[in-house]
Amino acid sequence: MIIDKNGNISVITQEKASPIELVKKIQALYPKFKHDNIIVSLTALAPISTEEIAEFIEISNLHKASKHSFVLVSNKVDLDTLPDQLDVVPTLQEAYDIIEMEDIERDLGF
Repeated sequence: MIIDKNGNISVITQEKASPIELVKKIQALYPKFKHDNIIVSLTALAPISTEEIAEFIEISNLHKASKHSFVLVSNKVDLDTLPDQLDVVPTLQEAYDIIEMEDIERDLGF
């Protein structure tokens, strides 16, 4: 797991472990970046199932409840079959765009 901090955004990149192992690592290290917007890049992993992506729902909901963005990046999953609670995009640039839009919404009080 690689963590890059860019302003108020932490980008977590996973290269080897399974998504389930990654969720456990994120939960263990959560205090380190709980005040940042989080992007989790899963693009280096093999194709990911909807069930594996769903493992991120709990931590995503927790993070969003604290008024921060949580976005997954994967181009190896069928976006139409994913749970609505998760923001999943195919590219890192789209993840940054989602965070920018959500920051604007929060600033406007939505």
